[in-house]
Amino acid sequence: MRNMEVEKLKMSLERIEDPRRAKGGHILHKLENITIIGLCTIVCGGEDFLDMEEFGKEREEWLRKFLELPHGIPDSDTFRRVFERIDPEMLSECLYNWLGCHRKEGSVIAVDGKTIRGSKTDSHKAYHVVSAFAAENQLHWCLDIIFHEDASRACKDMSPLNMNVLRKTALALCKNADFGRRLSTQKKRFAAALNPLRLLDILFA
Repeated sequence: MRNMEVEKLKMSLERIEDPRRAKGGHILHKLENITIIGLCTIVCGGEDFLDMEEFGKEREEWLRKFLELPHGIPDSDTFRRVFERIDPEMLSECLYNWLGCHRKEGSVIAVDGKTIRGSKTDSHKAYHVVSAFAAENQLHWCLDIIFHEDASRACKDMSPLNMNVLRKTALALCKNADFGRRLSTQKKRFAAALNPLRLLDILFA
């Protein structure tokens, strides 16, 4: 059953245009795998691209149950380059659709208009991205205090927006996860970091 749920997530993410294909050459790591490992890292308390690489290496054996990883785990530079270049609006849409497709009615995410530090450039404006089951002020508090968004060093190109989408998706997943007892978002993330089964409970509640 969990494998089927992972496949649904992968299929949703396959809609994202991979900017690496424009340059040609051989792509070692699938975009959907990079995104899933990145999302899992954020759910488990990671904060940046170095954490994504470390999480992937620590959980590589477990990740191979769900993902094809013929070239192992991407390094931190690969995570950075991908999240700097993929379209955050498309990432947001794909994760939004995935959340909507396997959540109970009424528990899907809303949209807010938080401006992400570093997200304004000459080529685009800061815009609405996926949000997570909370009033706007509470959402901003969660992102800043729990996910340390204001301290994030991801500030180049599209990376601030893409990291924000991952954080908001992780927050939505944690808020929706039911462990059979009332736990804070921090406690759920800690449980996921300790136990891969708890991570699956959060991803596919």
